[in-house]
Amino acid sequence: MKTAIYAVIRKDFKSVTDNRQLFLPILLVPVILIVIIPTIFVLTIYFVPEEMGDLETLLSMLPESAGNAGIQHTILRVILNNLLPVFFLIIPIMTSSVMAASSFVGEKEKYTLETLLYCPLSLGQIFYAKIMASFLMSMLVSLLSFAAMILVMETEIAVMFGSIILPSLSWPVLLLLLSPSVSLIAITLIVRGSAKAQSMEESQQKAVFLILPLMLLIVGQFAGILLVSVWLLLVLSAICAFAAWILIRGCRNRFTCESLLQ
Repeated sequence: MKTAIYAVIRKDFKSVTDNRQLFLPILLVPVILIVIIPTIFVLTIYFVPEEMGDLETLLSMLPESAGNAGIQHTILRVILNNLLPVFFLIIPIMTSSVMAASSFVGEKEKYTLETLLYCPLSLGQIFYAKIMASFLMSMLVSLLSFAAMILVMETEIAVMFGSIILPSLSWPVLLLLLSPSVSLIAITLIVRGSAKAQSMEESQQKAVFLILPLMLLIVGQFAGILLVSVWLLLVLSAICAFAAWILIRGCRNRFTCESLLQ
């Protein structure tokens, strides 16, 4: 039985990696968010004079100890530990949305849905396999993106400023707890929508609306109002994990062959 589940997951991975139109967004979005944008921030800070009076409001929100390393290092630390983390909520959702949106509607368009339903798996196991495939893809891209961001950004900071800035303790909480929980919520909703959608375009259009709340988070980070603590991230992770568990069970109970074949 596990072999059949792994076969479904491998098939979904292969269908995305072999399709250039689906795979390119999975590569381009992380490159823009975690390589190009941080590089622009680092270069801007490097060439801006020390007397940056426009940032006094943002810096005044930080603890007094945060400004002891100098204004440039303080701003870099704020960018690394307060602004960029929200991108790692967007990356797994956008990655999983590409894969999850094509999960069942892609089977319909390729006329392979009936074959999938005849495989030695229950409908619930097929549903969980589709969710797991998108979840594994999103987490893989997220972790590789974090490694690439740290490598590129720390190299740039070391070359330009002569030192490095260590990530805060909020990063492992976000990458290993909050991001997977949020990703599972998004994947479940998108897979459920894919089962009802009649075309790939319809499924992807519904998935786009899940990104809008995260865009508000980015605006909040730029405004300096979301300097959250590790404990708050832990609480949010627990809430999101519980919500994901409830949502997966609820969607599975309403998941039927009739809803797939209609």
